Amino acid sequence: MFLLQSKLRECALSRETAAGRIRKRGIMSRKKIIAGNWKMNKTPSETIKLIEELKPLVATDEADVVFCVPAVCLTTAIEAAKGTNIAIGAENMFYEESGAYTGEIAPNMLTDIGVKYVIIGHSERREYFAETDETVNKKVLKAFEHGITPIVCCGESLTQREQGITIDWIRQQIKIAFLNVTAEQAKTAVIAYEPIWAIGTGKVATTEQAQEVCAAIRACIGEIYDAATAADIRIQYGGSVSAASAPELFAQPDIDGGLVGGASLKPDFGKIVHYNK
Repeated sequence: MFLLQSKLRECALSRETAAGRIRKRGIMSRKKIIAGNWKMNKTPSETIKLIEELKPLVATDEADVVFCVPAVCLTTAIEAAKGTNIAIGAENMFYEESGAYTGEIAPNMLTDIGVKYVIIGHSERREYFAETDETVNKKVLKAFEHGITPIVCCGESLTQREQGITIDWIRQQIKIAFLNVTAEQAKTAVIAYEPIWAIGTGKVATTEQAQEVCAAIRACIGEIYDAATAADIRIQYGGSVSAASAPELFAQPDIDGGLVGGASLKPDFGKIVHYNK
């Protein structure tokens, strides 16, 4: 019994040491990424107006800034953001190149107009449009095939958190999402942890809760690949992020920015981008 307990302590210490090495390397090399998810908001004409308003407010070299906008606004947004530090992303895409998929958007349609990022597996897509872990994986693979950076979403419901299965649930989502993704591809991906119970509710996970899950995600990536990949991948927190909550959240060692919903449609988004000022 004593030998078993000693071995368990050694294993735990080894995991903590490895996590510390990953964290130390990553903090030094990872650039924050702050993305706005506009959801089903703004027309093309309104998009021009909003980007013109936000351009000076989000100008920075210290973080990557992304606006993920509705499909009908993508071309307009790309034109409006020319010459700025703002990259444009899509909110969804399909995993086939072409075909009889009414209403869907192919990856080459996105790259042809200059889209750089795509949100994949958002909880609203999973809830309302039957997105599954398997379709998320197909989309992630197709995004990489076309040189689009996926923002891969994961998150637990309130029931799952209350039942104590948050980490197990998130690990499953991550493992399936990154199935057959290479380490070199994974290093360039973005993962967005968004507790479903915090999205659009005004509730925000505590700093400790957010950091705990983001650290677990990084550890999971380390298990799938290696410490170097885990150190390089960027992990965002999302779920009612605000100018008030951003500084403490983004200061955590395993949180590399945010996927921001409603606040990304307001001037306050500039304060979130400049969270450390």
